[in-house]
Amino acid sequence: MKFKLAYLRDFATRYTTAWCSQNPAAVAAFYAPSGSLTINDGQPATGRAAIVESAREFMTAFPDMRVVFDNLVVKNDRAEFHWTLTGTNNGPGGGGHRVHITGFEEWTLSEDGLIANSLGHFDAAEYQRQLAHGI
Repeated sequence: MKFKLAYLRDFATRYTTAWCSQNPAAVAAFYAPSGSLTINDGQPATGRAAIVESAREFMTAFPDMRVVFDNLVVKNDRAEFHWTLTGTNNGPGGGGHRVHITGFEEWTLSEDGLIANSLGHFDAAEYQRQLAHGI
């Protein structure tokens, strides 16, 4: 499904705001009811309730989390949402280290303009290094 660039940019901006809100349900609202979020080839979080829990994990681990919308790349029927995440791992069990990672999500949108499928990618080894040692 093709959407206009203006719609996709606005959608990405609002999605970024949701990730910064510390409200995981705000993130899940951008997904179709049966939508899925897969992070680094992990187990997909399918359905809004599962997506709420995935978002909550990041928001809990990084109470000061900030996500920045870096770029949007449109490829045929998909869009790539490029982002930067910064925060301090001060959540339960966190080591108190700052992280700064970049990544992107490959979105397939449903006909109603919500995310049907998101494949998220970031450097997991670098993320683990920063959790252990900081930036």
